[in-house]
Amino acid sequence: MKKLFSFCIIASAIVFFNPANAQQKAKWAELDNFHAVMSTTFHPAEEGKLEPIRTRSQEMVDKAVAWKNSDAPEGYNKDAVKKTLKDLVKGAKELHKMVQDNASDVALTEKLTNLHDVFHQIVEKCRTEEHH
Repeated sequence: MKKLFSFCIIASAIVFFNPANAQQKAKWAELDNFHAVMSTTFHPAEEGKLEPIRTRSQEMVDKAVAWKNSDAPEGYNKDAVKKTLKDLVKGAKELHKMVQDNASDVALTEKLTNLHDVFHQIVEKCRTEEHH
């Protein structure tokens, strides 16, 4: 048990004091704000619970628009994600319209899943872009 505890302490110290971690990108608040809505609507939908997206679809649109219109913090290349952010806004608006039109759970889940994939495309582009 002592060996496991010692290993955990050493591993934590290596991760915490690793110089590569010191060069992390600044937080992009609008990305985090959108993610908060996406995660609290998508994950319940995976379990067949559509009430969160039905009640928060306008908020998702608002957060997507705010993210698209925001200035990227240093370390992010907004130009690399510009088109995909437009796709995110378009998809969020379409999803909101579907909610207003009382679309089926199956249709909403499919649209939300597609939007979730677009979100992850953006995050991946943010992660793989070099600092500019």
